[in-house]
Amino acid sequence: MTSPRITVDTIRSMKARGKKIAALTAYDYPMARLLDEAGVPLLLVGDSLGMVVLGYPDTTHVTMADMEHHTRAVARCRPRALFGADLPYHSYETPEEALHNARRLVDAGADYVKAEGGRDIAARVRAIVSAGIPFMGHIGMLPQHVLEEGGKYRIKGRDADGRARLLEDAAALAEAGAFAIVLELVTPAVAKEITAAVPIPTIGIGSGPDCDGQILVTHDLIGTFPWFTPRFVKPELNAGEQIRSAVKRWMQSL
Repeated sequence: MTSPRITVDTIRSMKARGKKIAALTAYDYPMARLLDEAGVPLLLVGDSLGMVVLGYPDTTHVTMADMEHHTRAVARCRPRALFGADLPYHSYETPEEALHNARRLVDAGADYVKAEGGRDIAARVRAIVSAGIPFMGHIGMLPQHVLEEGGKYRIKGRDADGRARLLEDAAALAEAGAFAIVLELVTPAVAKEITAAVPIPTIGIGSGPDCDGQILVTHDLIGTFPWFTPRFVKPELNAGEQIRSAVKRWMQSL
């Protein structure tokens, strides 16, 4: 008997039940299928594909065409998981543009869309949600703005002003209709405070253990991008080295 699909309401209810939400990135059919078969409830076609799939130095080079292409690939496995896609850099400058491009990702198969920002994108979030498209927020360190910060990935919420901005951004996203919020590189104490303050799930990445869930780039978790691993990630596999070893053994057997 086939299990029912995960929905936005399923993810929301996990916060109320105190059940941790596991989320991982997927960029292609086989990985999405493997993660779905493992029971991961929340998948994201992240614009992190720019670095770990396409070889760019950061996410600012990723286009809507890239995101549509990889979203379609994930959609082909028809996952039970709720899966969404990032709106890439400069694809949601106005409410009208945000909605237009959100619809493109939904047409490619996404269940929800995600974008970076807080109070500054509230009108764009409302436009997307009002059209019936579920929206996931993303505050804290914003990878699409890394060049504006001198190329450094900086931890957020370290001072009183930073803490206040994050709390206000989280509240604004919840009020605008987001069903969940990613907290990236937020100090653990502030991430815990946000999690207690908002009625929607928080999904942490490098933000401590007290968020409602955690998301990782799958390549980091399983070691398939061995040239760089974030400090907050403890890989569960060293698949990159296993691949090298397997290929060498095969070549020696020829």
